Amino acid sequence: SFLLILPRTTSERRKYLPIGFLGADSIVTDAVQVIYDPELYAMGVLSSGMHMVWIKTVAGRLKTDFRYSNSLCYNTFPIPRLTVKQKEEITRYVYALQEEREKHSEKTLGGLYDPDKMPTGLREIHHSLDLAVERCYRSKPFTTDEERLEYLFKLYEQMIEEEKTLQKSK
Repeated sequence: SFLLILPRTTSERRKYLPIGFLGADSIVTDAVQVIYDPELYAMGVLSSGMHMVWIKTVAGRLKTDFRYSNSLCYNTFPIPRLTVKQKEEITRYVYALQEEREKHSEKTLGGLYDPDKMPTGLREIHHSLDLAVERCYRSKPFTTDEERLEYLFKLYEQMIEEEKTLQKSK
C-alpha cells in the first residue's frame, strides 16, 4: 500500500510535474495532492508531457506557478481506455524513472525537475514515457503542444457529452 503524491504548487518552468511515491504510513500536508493505492501506470500518465500540457492550460495559478487541483487538473484530464499492454509499457517506464531518480538520491524531486539541472538520463526516460503515453491517444505522433491540447480538448468534449448522456439515462 502506498501514496502517489503530486505537488499542489509547482514552477511554471517545469516540463514535467515532479510526482512520487510515499509509504502508506506517511503523513502528508496540504502542500500535496494524494492518490491512495493507485495502479503504478498512473504515475507515468500523470508525470507525462501530455498531462503537463493539460495542467498548463487548466490549472489555477499562485503568482505565475501552477496550482494543481483534483477538480481542475486531475478529474478533467481526458485519458483514453488503456489496454493491459499499454498499462504494462507505461509501468515499465515508471520503474525506469524510479531507478534513474535513485541514482540522484542526493537531490530533491524539485531539484531533479529543475529544467536547467534535470539529469540527462531522467530527461531521456521522460521523453520515452511521453511517446508511450501519446501512443495511447493515437498512433500518429504529435508535433506540437498546441496539437496535443487540441486533441485533449476534443476528448474532453466527448467526456462531457458521455456524462450528459449518462445523467439523462438515470
